[in-house]
Amino acid sequence: MSLGSVHMRTFHLTWFAFFICFFGWFSHAPLLPATIGPDLDLTRAQKITAFIASVGVTIFARLFIGYVCDRVGPRKAYVALLVFGAGAVAASSLAYDWPTYLASRLCIGVIGASFVITQYHTSVMFAPNVVGIANATTAGWGNLGGGVTQAVMPLVAAAMLSLGFAESELSKWRPAMLVPAVVMLVIAALYWKFTTDCPRGNYSDLPDSRPTSSTSGVSLFKEALADGRVWILFAIYAGCFGMELFVNGRAAAYYQSRFGLAEATAGIIASLFGLMNIFARSMGGWLGDKFAAKTGLTGRVRWLVAIMVLEGLALMVFSRMGVLPVAIATMVIFSLCVQMAEGATYSVVPFINPKALGAVAGIVGAGGNVGAVLYAQFLLRSEIPLQDCFLIFGVAVGLIGLLGFGVRFSPEVEERARQDYEAGQRGATPSLTEPVPAE
Repeated sequence: MSLGSVHMRTFHLTWFAFFICFFGWFSHAPLLPATIGPDLDLTRAQKITAFIASVGVTIFARLFIGYVCDRVGPRKAYVALLVFGAGAVAASSLAYDWPTYLASRLCIGVIGASFVITQYHTSVMFAPNVVGIANATTAGWGNLGGGVTQAVMPLVAAAMLSLGFAESELSKWRPAMLVPAVVMLVIAALYWKFTTDCPRGNYSDLPDSRPTSSTSGVSLFKEALADGRVWILFAIYAGCFGMELFVNGRAAAYYQSRFGLAEATAGIIASLFGLMNIFARSMGGWLGDKFAAKTGLTGRVRWLVAIMVLEGLALMVFSRMGVLPVAIATMVIFSLCVQMAEGATYSVVPFINPKALGAVAGIVGAGGNVGAVLYAQFLLRSEIPLQDCFLIFGVAVGLIGLLGFGVRFSPEVEERARQDYEAGQRGATPSLTEPVPAE
């Protein structure tokens, strides 16, 4: 809870910036069925398309923002994204028909790239012995914004109507969008004032601390694209975070259709899945750090493989549960595995190629959104029951997890990582500037 060092100021500002970005990213979701949809006369297909557009555009935004972090640093990148996001969320209130609304949702989807900056910034701020839990906690606490907005935005919209800022029940969502926009601008100002690009300062003042391309002249992004380990982690993140996005969107409907629950009851039960982010993702990163203490980078990878396989098994078991209390219990276990896998993934990411950290984090992060889109497309096109889709997805996730054995490091890299880990335990913060080649 300290704010005395730039490391911890960055830690708290990164997770809160990610939280408010996630809040703004999904701020339309709770208002779409009863307010935004009727106000703009949207069809069911248009509502679904708006969601897919908002999630899908994030794939490209995450790829691009990683490159930006490598070039200008995470501080400037986050401030720019927060300002852009504030404008996008505020401008969405001006939408007056389907084309303008779709355009606004596409712009808002760019905010999802904030995840990459969050992981980048904590990766360069924290030493190898704690980088796993630092990355996992900032991501997990930030993800809570997507759940909090479900409860808060309807209250904000109602307050706007009661205070006279909206003319009608259907238009109350428009002034409500100004609230997350204003908070984003406040966080942007705080981020600019109280953070630096790395522990020693800003890249503009420390040219030697800025990530640079390798001596072969290959660009950072191409280096990341050419590394097979990056694509393995891309697939693994599609299997964990992609699954989290998909389940968040379908869990309430699943409980309504399979168990005949009322909308409110199903929503409360479904919220348990997301609430595990409070600690489960942190646990995944923390355990990655602990395994690294015993068996180095290989220990981080083995832990990631194990928790991915457990996630797949837990999803298969959950899909077969027809008794409500047992289904809830197995869903919670499945949720724990999903979010621990996410934390475990980003306890490995910082060590793949520290020079191209932004590119690697961006590519892997985009994998989550790709996974969510693929799961949704399979559900739509297969026309099989959701519980059977869960069974198939569980098998797929377990198999994807086994791909993690392909993430390897040479003995020299393992030794350097061990030395950096021990330096971190002594209080030093090694600079993540050297690439980590595959075995």
